[in-house]
Amino acid sequence: MTLLVTIDPIGVAPMFAGLTAQHSPAERRRMALRGVAIAAGVLVGFALIGELLLSALGIELAAFRIAGGVLLLLLSIDMVMVRHSGLRTTTASEEEESGQRADISVFPLAIPLVAGPGAMTSVVLLMSAAAGDVAGSAVVLGELLLVLALTLGCFLGAGRLMKLLGITGVNVITRVSGLLLAALAVQFGIDGVRAVLAG
Repeated sequence: MTLLVTIDPIGVAPMFAGLTAQHSPAERRRMALRGVAIAAGVLVGFALIGELLLSALGIELAAFRIAGGVLLLLLSIDMVMVRHSGLRTTTASEEEESGQRADISVFPLAIPLVAGPGAMTSVVLLMSAAAGDVAGSAVVLGELLLVLALTLGCFLGAGRLMKLLGITGVNVITRVSGLLLAALAVQFGIDGVRAVLAG
């Protein structure tokens, strides 16, 4: 649920449709495949070496849990209010830059729309919750790849999805997802505070 809400396949599909409106179906398909593949590489990389990176920087996992909870809470507020702060969408300057690009698969599609700060934080926290258990880590990576496959499907069917749901439907799903994410964010923060107190 955490990965599904932070990556938000249904929420990013309309953005993909808007950014690729002037491209041919073949170009849209190529950019969707490339963008999701790059995002998968970034997120799997964070999942595998995120904790090592934190320890190299001298950051305790409890501190990252608290910071991650705060970041995901801000992200959930954006989703509930349907605001565009740059946490889960492109900023005005990024949109202007992407409008001048022939290929948007790396920026802004892969980063920050799919592999944004919320998704990166989530994979590190979920892998840390697996606590080195091979089966648990495999489940997290499998769920990540499943959500990315769903994201690719939403990109490829963005036109049909928008006709089916409409802007109102997308906004309703985004708001409900935001509420769920807010609860998950608070739980991450509580887990971090408990770890600090226990230590």
